[in-house]
Amino acid sequence: MYRVVFHNDDYTTRDFVVMVLMRYFHKSHAEASSIMLHVHTRGRGIAGIYPYDVAASKVAQVERLARQHEMPLRLTIEPEDGGREEDE
Repeated sequence: MYRVVFHNDDYTTRDFVVMVLMRYFHKSHAEASSIMLHVHTRGRGIAGIYPYDVAASKVAQVERLARQHEMPLRLTIEPEDGGREEDE
């Protein structure tokens, strides 16, 4: 299984991140807001854990949407057993 990780930047809006988390990762508004704040304060945060193909598809969809909205949002895919428990 693989983590989809959001990375903080100085330009992507908080509202855009929340919308993406709700639309593509099926988070409630409260969950999405919590993840967004975690990313904002800690620099990165986990959107979810998925099989590789699902994670890659979600990242591609979000990156496409971010480009359409001229947002530099960056996501990565990491193996679940890769450590970094502070992301959770």
